[in-house]
Amino acid sequence: MKLDFVTDGGIGSKATLGLIVLQTDETLEFELAKVLPKKGVALYHSRIPMCNEVNSDTLKQMQIDIPNSAALLPPALAFDVIGYGCTSGACLIGPEAVRDAVQQAHPEAKVTDPMSAIIAACEALGVKRLGFLTPYVAEVSAQMREKLEASGYSVVAFASFEETEDKVVAKISEDSILEAIESVAAQAPCDAVVVSCTSLRTTGLVEEAEDRIGKPVISSNLAMAWHMMTLANLPQTQEQFGKLHALIT
Repeated sequence: MKLDFVTDGGIGSKATLGLIVLQTDETLEFELAKVLPKKGVALYHSRIPMCNEVNSDTLKQMQIDIPNSAALLPPALAFDVIGYGCTSGACLIGPEAVRDAVQQAHPEAKVTDPMSAIIAACEALGVKRLGFLTPYVAEVSAQMREKLEASGYSVVAFASFEETEDKVVAKISEDSILEAIESVAAQAPCDAVVVSCTSLRTTGLVEEAEDRIGKPVISSNLAMAWHMMTLANLPQTQEQFGKLHALIT
């Protein structure tokens, strides 16, 4: 017997979001699942090839691989926003090139990445003088500092864990990250501290970090979640995820 059925809007009745995650990333999916609203919002993931070591050559290769990874997201869906989840890769490749690569597979989707989201977050919060914390080697950190400064922001304090392996960065403890944020904030007067890298865990510590330093903490993951929600016109109040998410109402 053939059964009758009706269809509805599916899982993403309010928004359909896509996320391209590094093959080596152990953090981003977990953190965005905590932050993004659940009801009526569908989040689909695709992975992109990435060796464990982060350097200029491995980051450049991702520009070639982005269209194929984007194409592995469900083709029948009309994505509102697709996020490319690599802060350093987005900085090196450039946001326009990332957007163009993603839109080869999903031409109607809005596209963001952690670096674009961080810059949008800085603008929304009205901050200019930044403390900057990364896990990267000096070459990659320098490129990202240059990107922030070229976008009109002053990096007045800086520190890095200087770790090349993603599998190690994902296991840097929250206590270590908290102490690092405090250390950066203490170097020089700043308006906010930026914590770069999707592998660093920040959703569980952002409130305490902001209480300790008395200013916003803008992380790659929290900024991209906020930017994806903003681009998808998702009204939410997420004060437990820091001053940036308190802007969403």
